[in-house]
Amino acid sequence: MNIFKKRNPAKFSESLEKTRSSLLAQLGDLFKNSELNVEFWEDLEDTLISADTGVETSEKIVTQLKENAKIKNISSGEECLKELRSELIKIFDLNDEDPFANVQKPAVFVMVGVNGAGKTTSIAKLTHLLTSLNQKVILGAADTFRAAAVDQIQIWGERLGVTVIAQDPGADPGAVAYDTINAAKNRNMDVAIIDTAGRLQGKSNLMEELTKISKIVVRESDESSVKIILTIDGTTGQNGLIQAVEFTRFVNPDGIFLSKLDGTAKGGIAIAIADQLKIPIWFVGTGEQPDDIAVFDPNLFISRIIG
Repeated sequence: MNIFKKRNPAKFSESLEKTRSSLLAQLGDLFKNSELNVEFWEDLEDTLISADTGVETSEKIVTQLKENAKIKNISSGEECLKELRSELIKIFDLNDEDPFANVQKPAVFVMVGVNGAGKTTSIAKLTHLLTSLNQKVILGAADTFRAAAVDQIQIWGERLGVTVIAQDPGADPGAVAYDTINAAKNRNMDVAIIDTAGRLQGKSNLMEELTKISKIVVRESDESSVKIILTIDGTTGQNGLIQAVEFTRFVNPDGIFLSKLDGTAKGGIAIAIADQLKIPIWFVGTGEQPDDIAVFDPNLFISRIIG
């Protein structure tokens, strides 16, 4: 299974248009014929922060650029822009290998995230992507906490033509996960995608339940085939980063689905995620339809927002 071959670069580029229009204009004015003085560095840091790159990450980038400029005797804004591209590439240099290339089937994707992050819609998009690659997919409705959640994923299952394993609202989500994996094995499925209840910070009981689901999934599967995918709403900026940090206290996400990237002019959150969490971004949501999904491409991301 090689999901990353189907990158969909056109959709990814389109999803960055708002960020590009905002950030590129500011950077263009800043780097053009600028002297690398105190005002320049302050303006650069402010520009990065305004794009939701975050204070800590923005400070780190500017500090490194200052050091590079001193070592390499860089004196112009245009030369510094090349260094900025280079530093951003380093931030995204987490893992170049395709994490899905050698998984044993059924691969099990556990989708986690807070309420409202677009998790269920992201599941639908991932399902659409997988089925377009001729993968046999089964869904597990383990979000039994919300009464409408099971109905929602069943509607998506019917629309996409895939089976959904579900129980009554309020059922044990661990049991749903167990049933989904075993159904995937018995039916020779390629991928099982398990929905989980949207968690909120401070809801320790729900977060601990997520830990329980993770243990069940690993127990019932080949551990290397289990991928925990954290959905982060691209429009929430630094709040999304804070929520992600909370999740890492209970589970270890393997990758990130950055949803609603097309709806924000502050795509710098992707830089902050890679720098602060050290978790690779795998997929991005590029619109509202099931086929509005793209594989995250760091080089394309940087070339689009920097120019």
